[in-house]
Amino acid sequence: MKSKEELNTLVAEVAALAKSVGGYIRGERENFSYTQAEIKGLNDLVSYVDKEVEHRIVEGLRPLLEGCGFLVEENTASEKGEYNWIVDPLDGTTNFVHGIPCYAVSIGLEHEGKIILGVVYEVNRDECFYAIASGGAFLNGKPIHVSERNSLSQSLIATGFPIYNFTQLDNYLSALKEFMQKTQGIRRIGSAASDLCYLACGRVDAFFEYNLNPWDVAAGGLIVQEAGGIVQDFKNGNNWLFGKQICAANPSLYEEFSGVVCRLLG
Repeated sequence: MKSKEELNTLVAEVAALAKSVGGYIRGERENFSYTQAEIKGLNDLVSYVDKEVEHRIVEGLRPLLEGCGFLVEENTASEKGEYNWIVDPLDGTTNFVHGIPCYAVSIGLEHEGKIILGVVYEVNRDECFYAIASGGAFLNGKPIHVSERNSLSQSLIATGFPIYNFTQLDNYLSALKEFMQKTQGIRRIGSAASDLCYLACGRVDAFFEYNLNPWDVAAGGLIVQEAGGIVQDFKNGNNWLFGKQICAANPSLYEEFSGVVCRLLG
């Protein structure tokens, strides 16, 4: 695997690329119209901005790592390598299309099934979250850590609502009902990458969602782990990257929080 020094150099280059395409996203949003959006699937939107940003990211990443592969949302690249970039060019497209200010660029690097580098750039707040394996987590150059709140009664929970896979809907609503009664609130921000980064820096205390793709969680999941958080699936296993479900929280809260998620959704 790449050395820590090599990864530190690489994460700086990736962060610069994420900020660059983030500037393009900001500029395009100023004159963007809902009529420019396309329907990719049931309740699933895409725009020319997603596609152009992904193209720019792929072309920017290729020279950084020889022989690298890609797993990207809009399918502009599909080759596989020893190291694979996992990219969501615009996480929170629905927010972007409707002019709601929370959407992010997410770039993770996978090696042997594990994420070893992650960058999430939240466009509207100009916030760049990043981490490398065993290197800690950072926001705009400053170290971040998950919160220390240790009970549901003290906590703020983030989640995402299902938009087309409703197989777990009744159980999901049961989880929401329980969290509504036991926590200080639930937030549906609209970008899983941002949710995870907000957990990593202590703005929320836990996050769960199902029917996610690897590009939604790759970078953010690593950032949470490097910020001291726990990231697992709905069975308290490690299949959160490709398993389409994620349960994450600070260590003090994880057992109580995951107990609800695993009982109702696992």
